[in-house]
Amino acid sequence: MAKKKAKSKARKAAPRKAKKVSPIPARHHSVTPSLTVRGGSDAIAFYVKAFGAKELARMPGPDGKVMHAELRIGDSMIMLADEFPEMGTRSPQTVGGTSTTLMIYVKDVDAAFRRAVEAGAKVTMPLADQFWGDRYGQLSDPFGHNWAMGTHKEDVSPKEMVRRMAALPPPQG
Repeated sequence: MAKKKAKSKARKAAPRKAKKVSPIPARHHSVTPSLTVRGGSDAIAFYVKAFGAKELARMPGPDGKVMHAELRIGDSMIMLADEFPEMGTRSPQTVGGTSTTLMIYVKDVDAAFRRAVEAGAKVTMPLADQFWGDRYGQLSDPFGHNWAMGTHKEDVSPKEMVRRMAALPPPQG
C-alpha cells in the first residue's frame, strides 16, 4: 500500500508534458489582415453592421483607443487597432489612401453589398456579373479601407476567361 501511495505522489510531482501549441492560433488562417483605423470603436461598430462581423476580443488602450481587436467575418479573422502615429501606425485617412483591398465572399452578394452601403460604405465599383465567374463589386469604408464583395457563380476555365476578357468594351477615360 505504501508503494502505491509513493508511486502516486511521484507521478503527481513529476513535471507534466506541456500541451503542444499550434503554430497558427485557433480561429486564424495563415494570413490574417490587421487594419489600422482612426476611430477603432466606431470602426468595429461599422464592420459589425456592414459586414456582419462578430467582435471576439478588444484590448483598450490609452485615451479610449483600441490597442487590439479581433473580428470574425464569415470564417475569417481580421485584427484591428487605432492608429498610433508615435509608434509608426497610421490609418489610410492619415496617409491619404490605401493600396489594399480586402475580399469577402458571401452567399448573397446583393444583400450583403446593400447592407454595407446602408451602413455607410461608398460604392467604388457597382455590383455586376464578371467575366471570371463572380458577381462582384467594390466599396470603400468610412475609415479609408477598400473592400470587394462577391458570390462565385460559375467556374470559368482560363481559356474562356481570356475569351470573355477580350470581348469586353475598352475602358473609358
